[in-house]
Amino acid sequence: MKLTYRPDAPKKEPLGCLVCFALEDRVKPPAAAPAEWRDLIAKTAKLKDFTGKAGQTLTLIPRSGTAQRILLVGLGERAELDREKLRRAAGHAGKALAGMNIRQAGVWMPAGLPRGLASGETVAEGLVLGAYTFKAYKDPPKKNAPAELRQTILFDPDRITTRDSVARGLVRGEAVCIARSLGNHPGNVMTPTRLADEARSIAKRRGLRCTVMDRARMESLGMGLLLGVTRGSREPPKLIVMEYRPRGAKGTLAFVGKGITFDSGGISLKPGAAMDEMKFDMCGAAAVLGAMDAIGQLKPKVNVIGIVPACENLPGGEATKPGDILKSFTGKHVEILNTDAEGRLVLADALAYGIKQYKPDAVVDLATLTGACVVALGHYATGAISNDEAFEKKVVAAGKASGDIVWPLPNFPEYAEGLKGKYADLQNIAGRDGGTITGGLFLKNFVGDVPWVHLDIAGTAWGVKGVGHIPYEGASGVGVCLLTDLAESWN
Repeated sequence: MKLTYRPDAPKKEPLGCLVCFALEDRVKPPAAAPAEWRDLIAKTAKLKDFTGKAGQTLTLIPRSGTAQRILLVGLGERAELDREKLRRAAGHAGKALAGMNIRQAGVWMPAGLPRGLASGETVAEGLVLGAYTFKAYKDPPKKNAPAELRQTILFDPDRITTRDSVARGLVRGEAVCIARSLGNHPGNVMTPTRLADEARSIAKRRGLRCTVMDRARMESLGMGLLLGVTRGSREPPKLIVMEYRPRGAKGTLAFVGKGITFDSGGISLKPGAAMDEMKFDMCGAAAVLGAMDAIGQLKPKVNVIGIVPACENLPGGEATKPGDILKSFTGKHVEILNTDAEGRLVLADALAYGIKQYKPDAVVDLATLTGACVVALGHYATGAISNDEAFEKKVVAAGKASGDIVWPLPNFPEYAEGLKGKYADLQNIAGRDGGTITGGLFLKNFVGDVPWVHLDIAGTAWGVKGVGHIPYEGASGVGVCLLTDLAESWN
């Protein structure tokens, strides 16, 4: 969505639709709106056809004026309004606009909101996220097809925001859309090689450094876990490292994203039903790439290292078998009891390498790691395991600000007992009970004393329903804004 900011009211520009937000039971037309628009909105409010309830929308057709439609969008009660509710309302508006037969739309910035909402940034972000569609493999529109939205003007006659705030929201929204598109491409397109090419493209646009290791380099470094996962695939694995290093930086953060571009389960083959969704097993990687795109533009004063272990997990004559023992980058040996517990393996080598090579002050990894997390938390919260309570609180706070909600899980040592190997130092599963926790605690063996948070996004990476700024189908882009907020709030 092309979004521009105007510190005035609509004049003579033709608008296919004008969006007006309203608080619950406070449905009032903008003071600077033309008389007919004010009368139409006032009459609608009097009839109670629209009350401003959160998630409520209503389209009005004025008889004259430059706007062909007026879209009313509810914000809910003022006392309960926060950034996420405002973001969702803007997302509802973006979805509605994207579905209309229009080329240009307007959005009237809402007045009378509580302070501290970063309203311009939040509205812009929500609009972009709500309007997102993925049409890479659809036939191009025919001559008589409905028009597509090309331009949205954010009108702000009450001067409640700034051009810079809107620009920040646009950057954040577009970065999430990058992550969504990376996840939505099929596995035959978004291979480890293609993912590495996308990382290089982002790095070139944003002035970052990007290094891509091949199989031979990983073999020389002793990354036996990562290479063990990819043995059944003909696609070459990649270890992607992106570096953002601004002048005057204080500290270093490392973000590690699981990049299994397709996960069949390997020899421990998954059931066939819904296996097509395993193209989303690289959504942790997509979040890291999207965050690096945003960070390269917003320029926080902290070094950020983005690391993505990328490969496929497929069965084949050379695939790792249950019972095989693999040697990790750290030298620890791991007995593979289930080849479908592969994400923790590639992350273990990537985490250990990143910590040794870049010595970060803190590390976050993101992974569609366990189906158990979907059972435990559903699709609206990301599970977290950490070795540092203070750092975990920072990640939770970044999740609240960004809308990427994080829910900490216990990490009592008793949970880790089942990971002790019978024939090796560790085994890669510990049974079904507490699977999200034990998956995270497996990774704890490879991070040492560095403050670390593991985010299991298996439930939040796709399949999210009923959230205004998230598509009904496909990847959600979860984690991009959380990582961006964490980097910006670090110092």
